[in-house]
Amino acid sequence: MEKGDYTINNFYQGGYSSFSPSYGDVFTGYHVDAGSLGLTTDPRTANIIKDANIKFASGIKQIELALISPEIFDSIPKDQLKEIHRMSKLTGAEVSVHGPVIDTTGMSREGFSELNREASERRIIDVVQRSHEIDPKGNIPITFHSAEGIPGTEWETLEEDRKAKKLIVINKESGKMVPIEAEKRYYPGEDITKIEPSPPEEELELLNRTEWSNSLNQSFFNKERADEILQQNQIQIAHVLDGLKKGYIREEDINKIPEYKQAMFHYHSAKNYLNDVNKNINALFSKAYKYGTPDQQKELAKIAEKFQQEVKKSEGCPVAYSRAMHGLLINLQRDDLIPEMYVPIEEFAISQSSKTFGNTAFEAYKKFGSRAPIISIENPPVGTALSTGEDLRKLIEESRKQFVKKAVESGKLSESEARTQAEKLIGATWDVGHINMLRKQGFGEKEVIKETEKIAPFVKHIHLSDNFGFEHTELPMGMGNVPLKEMMEKLPEKDVKKIIEAGQWWQHMQTSPVRESFEALGSRMYEGGPFWNQAIGLQQGYFSGYGMMLPPQNYQFWGSGFSMQSLPMELGGQIPGGKGGRMSGTPME
Repeated sequence: MEKGDYTINNFYQGGYSSFSPSYGDVFTGYHVDAGSLGLTTDPRTANIIKDANIKFASGIKQIELALISPEIFDSIPKDQLKEIHRMSKLTGAEVSVHGPVIDTTGMSREGFSELNREASERRIIDVVQRSHEIDPKGNIPITFHSAEGIPGTEWETLEEDRKAKKLIVINKESGKMVPIEAEKRYYPGEDITKIEPSPPEEELELLNRTEWSNSLNQSFFNKERADEILQQNQIQIAHVLDGLKKGYIREEDINKIPEYKQAMFHYHSAKNYLNDVNKNINALFSKAYKYGTPDQQKELAKIAEKFQQEVKKSEGCPVAYSRAMHGLLINLQRDDLIPEMYVPIEEFAISQSSKTFGNTAFEAYKKFGSRAPIISIENPPVGTALSTGEDLRKLIEESRKQFVKKAVESGKLSESEARTQAEKLIGATWDVGHINMLRKQGFGEKEVIKETEKIAPFVKHIHLSDNFGFEHTELPMGMGNVPLKEMMEKLPEKDVKKIIEAGQWWQHMQTSPVRESFEALGSRMYEGGPFWNQAIGLQQGYFSGYGMMLPPQNYQFWGSGFSMQSLPMELGGQIPGGKGGRMSGTPME
């Protein structure tokens, strides 16, 4: 061995040692108390009594009703929810709910609709009120996805000043979504060999400027056409209008005198152009004000007041009226007043979903008071809008603001009381597997952990599922590459339930993922006892892997007294020989 410069290590890892808490191949490195772990029911069945009973019988102390399909949720009779409450009291278990996965922003294939958002809000309020039956005296956590079916931005960096590879933007007026990527633009005054692609953020700014400019151009064209007519026929038009006003020209004279008729024809043509300009300006001004920032709205109000004054002065004078509209168009062309008609989908989704969640939480509080269910908003798989820790944090903050606004306006709570209730009733469900799919966009453990750190202060509930960062699989922890130990060290531990979501394990292995999860999460078998990740060591013998320390054959030979039956065949007995030693029930290979 010395000459060969090699050593022979132990073939077997030996029995577990209580001094080795990190024993085992699937252990994630983080110990989780078994009492804080829970299982989901089968999301495919509305017979939650049967499925929950199986879970309760296993001794699990946390159950999450996976009611992710709206149709399945509506197929559950109301008495079953009450029965779940009675079962949880009998078993001493706690129950949470995963509500239907539906859009909360009001988006559909046709675009955004406030009617769609209100319909989603009514659906979610119904789920919350019905779920209250499961735990009428407590704040049952109910999880809803932050968004569903909406494509999200693909990020290049996730630092404080995030940069995008591909932006998904939405027109706030039409509700239509548009993808924007980095693009090279070539201009004759620049060296085209040195052109760099402009980032999506710059392309978005250019899109807003271009669309607003195009909207104004038609009004400018019509006004210039009117000005041209008025300028070429100014003297004749002014003479006829003045004559009509002072009475020395009568209406019946207009059609009799060709010069008068021609002048009025030009006047009405110019007036029609100006009327079109006026309609367009009103529509543009309304759009600029509706979608402008508060500062822009203040400036637009000043511009509108000045325009009204100039219109009054121009009464009866088309040239002065055209001049007033020209001034308004010039003001609307200002860079600081261009409205952001296209915005990133995350910004728009937060503004809409926060209404849904804030209003839902307030309606629940109005009905159930301090015992209202907790609205826990979950990050969907990366690739969907509002899937990062940063976006989820902003959504929760805005939802809490909406709750406070509704509560104060209704006179139900003071502002300070409303803020306290908002923080209690609106929080986050953090799915460690969903955020791990950042790897699909080229990120690694560092970014996954950082996004977890951003949302940590808002987390009230945790979903545990593992994957390899590319597909939305739900494996038991320790069977993918989710950096659970580092993530859990960022998340709150106290009073936060952790639900095992292992849909693919149920589907393919057709067994419960509890043992595998307990091993990966290093849960204790009993108070003060060994950890589940050490279980494999408890099954091993002292000498040679799996097997009994003192096999039955030992007792048969030495403990039965002398007889021919106890002797081996080579000594005239009946016990056959073997490859291994006589003392081993299992021959040594």
